[in-house]
Amino acid sequence: MKVEVLQDRLAKALSVVSRVAASTKAGLPILSNVLLRAEGKQLTLTATNLELATVEYVNAKVIKEGTITVPARLLADFISNLPKETITLDVDGEKLTVSAGKYKSTINGILADDYPELPTIDEKEAVTFRIPVEIFKEAVNQVIIAASNDTTRPALTGVFFNTFEGSLYIAATDGYRLADKKFVENVKSEIKAIIPTAALREVLSSLSDSIEEIEVMIIDSQIRFRLGEIEVTSKLIDASFPDYRLLIPKDNNAEIILNKAELLRMTKVAALFARESNGSIVCEAKDTDNSFSVSAVASELGENSALMEADVKESGKVTLNSKYLLDALNAATEDEISFCFSGKLSPVVIKNVKNNDYTHIIMPLKS
Repeated sequence: MKVEVLQDRLAKALSVVSRVAASTKAGLPILSNVLLRAEGKQLTLTATNLELATVEYVNAKVIKEGTITVPARLLADFISNLPKETITLDVDGEKLTVSAGKYKSTINGILADDYPELPTIDEKEAVTFRIPVEIFKEAVNQVIIAASNDTTRPALTGVFFNTFEGSLYIAATDGYRLADKKFVENVKSEIKAIIPTAALREVLSSLSDSIEEIEVMIIDSQIRFRLGEIEVTSKLIDASFPDYRLLIPKDNNAEIILNKAELLRMTKVAALFARESNGSIVCEAKDTDNSFSVSAVASELGENSALMEADVKESGKVTLNSKYLLDALNAATEDEISFCFSGKLSPVVIKNVKNNDYTHIIMPLKS
């Protein structure tokens, strides 16, 4: 294999694929390598940890076709420090020689024959849809915060892509909170797939300003995201996601419209005093004076209470985890939010006031 490629293009591609190789746990040493394949007019870079695979295509001058695998981190760090000029990659057996101007280095590699077979997707059979990058980023960031880290409940460690009444929704829950977002409208195929959060975070990290649209393909046990010259393919989580729509309260006795920025500030301050009590804060609405308060008590630090005006139809009080409330408020995209609850043991529902496509539910703490 012999290839000539521009330093900035190769460095950018390596920064993307090397993340997957770096995430590989102890096991097959070759998984910490990046697979280089020169073919046609492209240099293809691939990394996988057996659950997730990232591929990036780079335009290059291919003098001689071939393949090799080399340590991803070493190659990425080395290329990033070379001058911005043409780099020559030359393979002889299991050695890769990299040269650029006055720089030259030989890296010991492993033959590509030993590299794991990459997942394939039949694009003709897959359910495919496209979504603008900004919509994708906003939706995934709003939902992924509610996913669980508990590997004993694998279904909750991912984001659930599911169709309902002709639209595609994404949802996540850790058992204490739930986030649900309408993602794509007018989807004809039925979709029920749990996407690992690691795959979604890899997609978010791989996005650049030049990418305007993401293509998503789902089939059987695989999902592929295509963003420009990058492909991220992941296994789906083989588990059943709970019927989360049953958890969304249909009626709330107390719906209060609140200024998000003010409530966010009040919650941040209360959270400082709530550290002793595992983040426990009290939200209380009073119809006698149309007020909404957030308070916290710490036996050693003292106590805090803040008040804001609100249109309160019915008084009520609920105890919440301050971090969960802060996450929900940061995920809301409007200046005003709807804060709904119906008793101190019932779930709190937070939504945007105007756009009703995002729902965040927080289970109360026992006070």
